[in-house]
Amino acid sequence: MQEKHGRDFWIGNVLLGLSLVLLLFLGRLWEHLGAGAMVLWMILAAAGMYFVTRDKGPGSNMPD
Repeated sequence: MQEKHGRDFWIGNVLLGLSLVLLLFLGRLWEHLGAGAMVLWMILAAAGMYFVTRDKGPGSNMPD
């Protein structure tokens, strides 16, 4: 049995989840970090998307 998604997919989803949580508390973080809060959110979201799109998924059973 093949795995549906690899390790990169799950790392990407964790990073995207963290970026969502950070986005929910962005107002409070903005008071403490200023523009650094937005930069941190962008870095987390970009890294999450990178890992999710890097995952190739299961191999195809179709002949070439």
